[in-house]
Amino acid sequence: MKYLFNKEILNIISWEHIFRSIEAWESLINFILVKEKLPVSKIENLKPGTNAVFRSGKYVVKIYAPEESGINYSTDYKSEIFAINYALSSGISVPKIITYGEIDDKYFFQYIIMEYINGLDFNEYSVNFNDKEKTKLGARIREITDLFNKQCENFNGIDVIHDRNRHKRWDRYSENFKTERLEYLKSHAFGEKVFVHGDLCYDNLIIDKKDNIHIIDFADSVLAPINYEHGHLAAVLFGFDESYLRGYFGKYNADDIVDLCFNGLIIHDFGGDIVSEKIANADKLFCLNDFRNELNKKTKNNMVKT
Repeated sequence: MKYLFNKEILNIISWEHIFRSIEAWESLINFILVKEKLPVSKIENLKPGTNAVFRSGKYVVKIYAPEESGINYSTDYKSEIFAINYALSSGISVPKIITYGEIDDKYFFQYIIMEYINGLDFNEYSVNFNDKEKTKLGARIREITDLFNKQCENFNGIDVIHDRNRHKRWDRYSENFKTERLEYLKSHAFGEKVFVHGDLCYDNLIIDKKDNIHIIDFADSVLAPINYEHGHLAAVLFGFDESYLRGYFGKYNADDIVDLCFNGLIIHDFGGDIVSEKIANADKLFCLNDFRNELNKKTKNNMVKT
């Protein structure tokens, strides 16, 4: 049988080898566009994420990893459809969904076609900003997140705190660290859960020529305590930069930033990676107190202006 998609997807590794390949996806993407009565245009790569995402003219075609990849593709797909509509109804500028659907080819694929938003990502836009401009931009982002960081229906049933399948990024940490972390998750009250984007990194904030901020890629949206969003923002998007933090959090206390990052990252899906990349190498953290001490260094001693 002849398939539109002809590559092998056996696990996460094989998926990572092909999910950005235009050659691998071109026939399938063009078929989907024709099927949806949309024009076929040159296919271009967009910045990498988890799923296969390409630009075709005015559109973004996002194809979700199939079951064979080992990624929970169905949750990403359903979450993103709900989350985009939720954000849109909250007054956030997001890419409008043109259509979505499924195709049973060599593998069972689900896809969304969205409008393409032209602009610069957060880092490109702010690369030459001074402290005042950073503070202003941080405040603008807070206005946006406040619009959607609210209680809503449990749209995907994910338990970010207690689902053991979501702890894999902590596997490389010491046994003592992992044990303490699990005990902390059981005993600590993290607060009410609200809608969070979950991955507000620089790639997912697009600023257009009119300085409008657009939020993209809602595949990691979940219900979670607010620090899930705030800790990620402080560490990943703002890189502990004092001016951004002041804009986003207002007049803040460094100890408060330590607490929100500690609690936000310890439960975050990407927490194990973020901590090792932004805070300290995993092999240096033998207990939770080590983690807190390293956060103290970042927030109190290293709030450098980037």
